[in-house]
Amino acid sequence: MKKIISMLTAFAAILQVVLAVVLFTADYFTPDSYTVTSGNHLEWLSGAITVAGAGNVAASTGEPYPKTYQGTMMLYHLIPIKSVDVSIVDQTCVVPCGTPFGIKMFTDGVVIVGLADIQTSSGSVNPAAQAGLKIGDIITKVGGKEVTTNSEVAQDVEHCGGKSLQLCIRRDGTLSTVTLKPVRSEADGLYKAGLWVRDSTAGIGTLTYYDPSTKSFAGLGHGICDSDTGELMPLLSGDIVPVTINGVSKGLKGNPGELRGYFTDSSAMGKLVANVTDGVYGYLNAAPEGHAMKVAMKQEIKSGAVRILTTIDGGKPQYYDAEIERIDYRDQVKSKNLILHITDGKLLTQTGGIVQGMSGSPILQNGKLVGAVTHVFVNDPTRGYGVFAENMLTESKTVDSAVNSKAS
Repeated sequence: MKKIISMLTAFAAILQVVLAVVLFTADYFTPDSYTVTSGNHLEWLSGAITVAGAGNVAASTGEPYPKTYQGTMMLYHLIPIKSVDVSIVDQTCVVPCGTPFGIKMFTDGVVIVGLADIQTSSGSVNPAAQAGLKIGDIITKVGGKEVTTNSEVAQDVEHCGGKSLQLCIRRDGTLSTVTLKPVRSEADGLYKAGLWVRDSTAGIGTLTYYDPSTKSFAGLGHGICDSDTGELMPLLSGDIVPVTINGVSKGLKGNPGELRGYFTDSSAMGKLVANVTDGVYGYLNAAPEGHAMKVAMKQEIKSGAVRILTTIDGGKPQYYDAEIERIDYRDQVKSKNLILHITDGKLLTQTGGIVQGMSGSPILQNGKLVGAVTHVFVNDPTRGYGVFAENMLTESKTVDSAVNSKAS
């Protein structure tokens, strides 16, 4: 009898440990907040995990939105995991695009992308490093005067006459002032600061969707980063322009491919107003072709078959087969929420899978927009990451609200 009791006690202890691990895993890999559209219940995340609460009763028509309530995440409807916040919002319908576009972007300030030693008559010197400047710093003023171009910075340095310059810089969102003393270069006799700087960038991406209610667009699914620093480029202004795709460099293991194209028209098709972690956002001058569809909330997305909408030649966007292999629901994950596997034979033959320039291609499942392609796996071009469409839509609304507030 004692032996049986000991066995039961040990079994109970093991069950407690297993349950603790399961609850910890469920807590860690599930978000603390959810969004549900008006008139709908919060759908199950899986057969085992649900969210219960008074707010699960579908919101009635006419209520002001967004409305929030707190629910309890449950394991098998019995064991509480954690409290979660649920927001009820109006349903948004957008037009999936999949069309390529060109980006012309000017930075808010001048970005430092490199430091260099200057050879002087007395030896090698790096004035920028001595001043405490770092790669990724953004120069906003020189001598109290705002600067927005490389040439402005270069001119101020060259004409300093050997005197120190006060530079206002932005680093990690914080403004500060440093003192820079340029030196005379032995090579050409000009004063130099030992800086490599950048004030603009250009490239090709894919439009994700157009929102008819605001005339706004979202694209890329990830922010535009400087190629040298890896940091987000601070946006001052920018345009998007039409692009024609005229070739593809096929992706291979260890060598990501890319779409090749050219800007077909100097006139802008839209204005760029935000460059953030999960995409670029702005307004189109004219509505694109296509039918609007609902945006899926993250808890609606399931592993399995999807289609992506993208353009890999000079024609119109085409649908291609793919599948979602894994979903990361965590709130802190911004632009790598999905692992996508390209399964379409035609697309694999033409591109090898995901290539640069396809970023922003819409991902569709069960008649809804669920996300956008963001990155390719360097060692496996048939796979890559995707971002939740819900994340992009939330950012779109934030950007639109900020633009409207500024205008008023």
